[in-house]
Amino acid sequence: MLKQLLIMMVFVTLGLLCVIWLSQSLRFVEMIVNRGLSITVFLQLTSLLLPSFLTIIIPIALFFVIVFTYNKLIQDRELIIMRAAGLSQWALAKPALMVALLSTSVCYFLTLFYLPYSYEQFKELQFSIRNDFSSVLLQEGSFTDLDGLTVYVREVGRDNELLGILVHDARDPNAQTTMMAKHGALVRTDDGPRIVLLDGNRQEVDPEDGTMSILYFDRYAVDIALGGADEGIRYQEARERSVYNLLTGTPPDIARHDLGAFRAEGHDRLISPLNAIAFASIALAVLVSSSFSRRGQTGRLLAAIGVMVLSQASGIAMKNLAAKNPALVPLMYMNVLLPIAVGLYWTFRGPVVKARRAQDQEAEA
Repeated sequence: MLKQLLIMMVFVTLGLLCVIWLSQSLRFVEMIVNRGLSITVFLQLTSLLLPSFLTIIIPIALFFVIVFTYNKLIQDRELIIMRAAGLSQWALAKPALMVALLSTSVCYFLTLFYLPYSYEQFKELQFSIRNDFSSVLLQEGSFTDLDGLTVYVREVGRDNELLGILVHDARDPNAQTTMMAKHGALVRTDDGPRIVLLDGNRQEVDPEDGTMSILYFDRYAVDIALGGADEGIRYQEARERSVYNLLTGTPPDIARHDLGAFRAEGHDRLISPLNAIAFASIALAVLVSSSFSRRGQTGRLLAAIGVMVLSQASGIAMKNLAAKNPALVPLMYMNVLLPIAVGLYWTFRGPVVKARRAQDQEAEA
């Protein structure tokens, strides 16, 4: 049973991972087809995003593997034979729990160590693309967002000349500007790529009184690179940070308005790997604790799937609520610990309770 569970777990996880990878990579395919991004960079970008999906895929894959394996044992009467041979509930559930503990260990490795590293590498590669491949990111006829800088180019002429340029700079929320130019070019400098605008104007609205000022220019340069010095102090997203930093970081390391969301992310990193045990407990409670029925297990299987989906959905909801109200963080832990406690209790006590009821009915008769 342990061998079957492990083999199926590997194949189901890889299958789901391939599906997720294909769906997520579609947004990067355009960079290869229309913007000239190399296949190597494409593979690096997509592969660095996979760890964040694995923490969700592994518990779900484990649930369906346990359901399929134990349901097959019930249908083939093998589970009944093992019980008749004297195997206890613990012995029947042990292989699934071992795989669940192994899956939980893998998920903890991903959430505590590899996820922050891979996402940080993703952001650094994204920064490199923005600085080294900025010319391929500017596509004619579409708006391109470069970390607060929105660029529109109507047409790319000869020698990469840009025609009909609109640039909206919102990198400073208190001093947003809009620039329009008839033509220009993308040039490389020691400080990174810049868009040189020719024959245009620069518009800025005063946030206090709402007045707009217009500056007409013959030549104007817009820096679209972050710069090497800024990268070292770049504000890191929640996925890039360690659990310790998420739970203990304070302003100015973490923006005050992000404290709740970052704290919820830190607790979720500690909780989400336990979903593997929770989902396994739900599956075992339905299949191992139940007796054989000629009518099949369809109703019980649907109930188990419903409980699993409800647990996953409520986990996401609890995280969002805890981000707004830190007092609700204990609900995140209850959402995963309660299925584990109830599922394991029902797995080991369910058949015993049924047997006692049957004995009581026989005694009354």
